[in-house]
Amino acid sequence: MSVLAKAHFYDEKAAFEHVESILWQDGPVCGHCGGMDKAYKLTGIRTKPSKKNPEGIERHGLYKCGHCRKQFTVRKNTIFEESAIPLHKWLQAIHLMCSSKKGISSNQLARVLEITVKSAWFLSHRIREAMCSDDLTPMGGSGKVVEADETYIGKKEVPYVSPQRKGRPMKSNKHGGVGNKLAVVSLVERGGRVRSFHPDHATKASVTKIVWENIDHESTFYTDESRLYTDVRPVMSKSDSVKHSAKEYVRGDVHTNTVEGYYSIFKRGMNGVYQHCKEKHLHRYLAEYDFRYNNRIKLGCDDIERAERALRGITGKRLTYRGAYQG
Repeated sequence: MSVLAKAHFYDEKAAFEHVESILWQDGPVCGHCGGMDKAYKLTGIRTKPSKKNPEGIERHGLYKCGHCRKQFTVRKNTIFEESAIPLHKWLQAIHLMCSSKKGISSNQLARVLEITVKSAWFLSHRIREAMCSDDLTPMGGSGKVVEADETYIGKKEVPYVSPQRKGRPMKSNKHGGVGNKLAVVSLVERGGRVRSFHPDHATKASVTKIVWENIDHESTFYTDESRLYTDVRPVMSKSDSVKHSAKEYVRGDVHTNTVEGYYSIFKRGMNGVYQHCKEKHLHRYLAEYDFRYNNRIKLGCDDIERAERALRGITGKRLTYRGAYQG
């Protein structure tokens, strides 16, 4: 049977039961006051009658809290809150975004879910918000290898004025200058997870701060010959680099092929699927690609488990349209 043939992808009642089984393993939790021990389920409640639905529509998963006396569903205090899109379509969208290696566009989501492109765009950003990780534990450790690299995509809305260029904006050149592109710095633990950042500018100070705060200093640290890492290399227990400008890409165990592999997926998705991304939204796209990489098949996580892990992250991350649109 196909994964999308499961009941919670097309039946609203089953969708509520599926989300409740993941978020409320210890019983219903009031989204208003956090109460757990006095919540009871309401049945037979319907929406107001309309021309299309003279008898109204049955409200599934509705509870009432014995503490604050307010009604709530599992949608409350999640990315689903105040959404008119049926919950089973949300679950379809989460599965599609989690199972598409390079992402899925808002236009494609709109066609599959039969909603407007505007709704699909907002829905996808809410899901990306749920994919954002709160894990701040240092990467790597004794005996582990962490690779670091930076890349540049898109275009900055406000040109970067370098103090070394006496007020003149940076420009692209035939020697590979980064121009006014958006900087992305990624740290990848070999055989493990990735953590990506979008600093305002990829300077030695900003990159050093990222590496210092996110990598265990007992790790083995590999980069290319970039001068952005010169201040942080001596801090690591072991560090080395390869010289790409001299066409040196691998020297024994020293290389940055793991992080380059991550960038190949990220750039194919951003350029081929999404095509355009404003700077204010880039952090959510990075969270999406990081999430899929950190929950990949090689680490024992299939499409179904990946979607369930995304569902576990929906609580407390409500995103309004104004907040998403304005960044």
